[in-house]
Amino acid sequence: MRGGAVGSVTGGGSREVTSLPVPQRPVAARLSPEDLESILAVTRSLAAPFDLRTMLQEVAASARSVLRAERASIWLHDARAGELYVEVASDLPPVRVPLGVGLVGASARDRALINVPDCYADPRFNPEIDRKSGFRTRCLLTLPLVDHRDELVGVMQVLNRRDGVFDAADESLAEALAAQCAVALSRTRMTEALVAAEVLRKEVELAAVVQKSSLPGALPTVASYEMHAEFLPASLTGGDTYDLALLPQGLLVVLGDATGHGIGPALSVTQMQAMLRMAFRLGADLETAFRNVNDALAQTLTDGRFVTAFIGLLDPQQHVVRFLSGGQGPILHFQAAAGACAGYKATSFPMGAMPILKLRPAVELPLAPGDWLVLMSDGVYEAASPSGEQFGRARVEALVAEHRDRCPQELAQSVLDAVRLHAAAQEQGDDITIVLLKRAAG
Repeated sequence: MRGGAVGSVTGGGSREVTSLPVPQRPVAARLSPEDLESILAVTRSLAAPFDLRTMLQEVAASARSVLRAERASIWLHDARAGELYVEVASDLPPVRVPLGVGLVGASARDRALINVPDCYADPRFNPEIDRKSGFRTRCLLTLPLVDHRDELVGVMQVLNRRDGVFDAADESLAEALAAQCAVALSRTRMTEALVAAEVLRKEVELAAVVQKSSLPGALPTVASYEMHAEFLPASLTGGDTYDLALLPQGLLVVLGDATGHGIGPALSVTQMQAMLRMAFRLGADLETAFRNVNDALAQTLTDGRFVTAFIGLLDPQQHVVRFLSGGQGPILHFQAAAGACAGYKATSFPMGAMPILKLRPAVELPLAPGDWLVLMSDGVYEAASPSGEQFGRARVEALVAEHRDRCPQELAQSVLDAVRLHAAAQEQGDDITIVLLKRAAG
């Protein structure tokens, strides 16, 4: 896969099949018994299970042997990019060529064999690689690899027939060889894709297990309070998280929402949650924990990644929640005496977006008898109807007022039922997380 094989790809594309006259063998001699035996031998050898790199080496070796050539290279088709690529050396990046460019691109575009008996007499051939490698490409066969489903797999290039130039018989033999090689390569790539998909599936399942294991196994018991939390990911793993845990500093209340959903966001919120717990267990106060976790996330999250998070501590004796919110809102406080919700905005930008230079004071939210703290992620507020109308804050506040005398679990279920009805059986588009805390009325 070195030297003239790569040098043959530069220059403009062409639809010509040959550039100079090619000596012809009698048609009857094109596929001799020896040729057929060679093809059958290749078929048997390529039937073995190979990884892609080994398969490419086997195909190139088969082409050299069957066509009595000095070198051969296999270009693979990248359908998404509309390119062909070949590995020149293990320590160098692959060489890529758009479809239609050069001999290899023209062969792929037109799905036609191109036979060049004198490369240096053909204007499409670029001898630059020959000069760099010291190898001289005399003649060249380029032909597309099309599998049994009529899909382009790649392009084969065969260089320098040992006893002359490639003729019509070689073309027929090369086409028979290419058909076998295309099927073998297609099978190998499909097998590797299936294996990769299975590995990814197991990784996603593992990430889901890790994420779920970070959630509280059971909610704590706090006198005069009821609480409930719900997490419904949009896929196997989600970008949301929550926490409710009794600490020396009070009852920790967390709702986090990372950008996106899937493995990356799941790991981001799991990382945030683990750092928060560690900070509080080491005795940090709310402000110290919030700042340190934010700054740590700013160092580790990639550009464009961040986590919106409500982080609060309830003092069960004073009945006051002190909180900081990095981009998470609205934060609803249902006030039983007024029969309505008061709303609070975030106190800071999303966590991990940048280091905190100056931290705003924590908000103190007193909970009177019958009051609720209502936290919900975007998956509730932004759930859309078939016409595109979002579920919105007003519907949430109306449901809280309607179910104020019920337990948090019943309110959560009513919200979820209303969101599903609003979405009219559309697929869930975002993770949904609900955290509810209610002070008893009596």
